[in-house]
Amino acid sequence: MLELLTALTVHGEAWTVKEMFVLPNEYIYWAIQIVMYPYMTGLVAGAFVLSSLYHVFGIEKLKEIARFALVFSFALLPVAMLPLLLHLSQPFRGIHVMMTPHFTSAISAFGIVFMTYACIVAAEIWFVYRKFFVESVQRLKAKEDRTAFEGLLLLVYKCICLGAYDLSDEALKADHKAVSILAGIGIPVACFLHGYAGFIFGSVKANALWLTPLMPVIFICSAVVSGIALCIVSYVIFMEIRKFAAKRKSNLLLPDALAHGRDNVGYEKLRAVEEYEVKISSQYLKAFIILAVVLELLDIIFRGYTQVKSWDILREVLFGIDFIKIWVYQYGIGNLIPFILLLLPGMTIRRAVTASCLILFGVFMMRWNVVIGGQAFSSSFAGFMHYHMPIVPTNVETFKEGLAGASLVVIAPFVIFYFLNMLIPAFMEDKDAH
Repeated sequence: MLELLTALTVHGEAWTVKEMFVLPNEYIYWAIQIVMYPYMTGLVAGAFVLSSLYHVFGIEKLKEIARFALVFSFALLPVAMLPLLLHLSQPFRGIHVMMTPHFTSAISAFGIVFMTYACIVAAEIWFVYRKFFVESVQRLKAKEDRTAFEGLLLLVYKCICLGAYDLSDEALKADHKAVSILAGIGIPVACFLHGYAGFIFGSVKANALWLTPLMPVIFICSAVVSGIALCIVSYVIFMEIRKFAAKRKSNLLLPDALAHGRDNVGYEKLRAVEEYEVKISSQYLKAFIILAVVLELLDIIFRGYTQVKSWDILREVLFGIDFIKIWVYQYGIGNLIPFILLLLPGMTIRRAVTASCLILFGVFMMRWNVVIGGQAFSSSFAGFMHYHMPIVPTNVETFKEGLAGASLVVIAPFVIFYFLNMLIPAFMEDKDAH
C-alpha cells in the first residue's frame, strides 16, 4: 500500500517548478490543453466571422475566401471540444454537459451554445451548397457506369439533400435569404461561444490576473484576429496545392476534384484569385488587430492606474518573470511586427502569410500568458511557479498535456477539412454558387 501511495503523483507535479515560497498544494493544474481550448474555439469563431463579412454585410470581394472560411470553420468545430476531453481524467463524462443543461454553470451554458452554433453552421452550409448537392445527385444518377465510390457518394448526397430538389429561381433566392439570416444570427452566437471562455477566466475572483470585466471582450477580439489569420494561411496552403496540381494537370491532390470529376482550373486564374482574396482579407485583419491590441493595453493601463491590492504581484508578473513572454513574444513578435508588415504598401502573399503566422503565434502567447501566467504566482503572493511542457511523453498524462497532445489538436482540423472537402468543396467557382 505504501508503494502504491508513493507511486501516485498530483496532477501538475510532473511539469511544475516552484520558486521561493509556494504553498504545498499549489501546482500548474491547467496546462497546455487549457491553453489550446480557448485558442481553438477562437479560431472557430474568427473563421465564421470572416465568412459572415460576405454573407451578412455583402462584401463581394471576400466571396471566394468566405466559402472556404465557412467550411473550414465547420471542420474546426469538432476540434474545439478535443482539448477539454484530453484534459479530463474521465472524458466520457463530457457528454453530460450536452444532456443536462444548467444555466447557472458556465461550462453547461457552453454546451448549449456550442450545439446551437454547430446547428447554425451546418444549416448555413446546407443552404449555401444545396444547389451543388442537387446537381451532384442528378449528375451521378445520369452516369451509367458508376463506380462503387460514386454509388456511395450518390447515397450520401441523397441523404444530405433531405428531399429538397427544387432549383427554381424562387427556391435559390430563398436559400440565399436563409443564408443571410443564419449568418446574422451566427455572429453573436459565435462571439458568445468564445466570449464565454473569457467569462470563465474573468469571473475567477481569487485570481488577480484574470479578474477583469474586459476579459470576454479581449478574448472575442483576439479570436476574430486569429481566425482571419488562420484562414489566410490555410487558404494559401490549399491554393498552392491547387496551383501545383493545375501546373501538373493532375487532380490527384485535390479531393474535391477527385470526388466530383471536376476539370483542372487554370493556373493563372488560381494565382489571380489567391492574390486578390489574400490582399483583401489582410485589410480586415489589420483593422481587427488594432482593436484587439488596444483593448489588451487598455486593461493593463487601467490596472496600473487604479493600483488595486494585487497590483504588486501583477507588476512582478507583467514586468518581471513573464516580461519576455508578454512584451517580446506576445506584443513584439505577435502584434507589432505583423502590424508593420500589414501597413507597408505593396502587399504580397508571402508578406501576408508571414504576418498571419506571427499573429497566430501572438494570439497563442496571449492565451498562454492568461492561462499559465495566471497560475504562475502563489496565493501567498511570495512565490512563483514555472510550467515546463512535457516534450517526450512518459505516460498517458504527459502525452495528453504535452507537445504530442497539442500537436494532435493542431493537426486534426486540417485532416477533417481534407475529407470534408470531398463532400463539400470549399473552392467552388462562381458558376457553382447558389
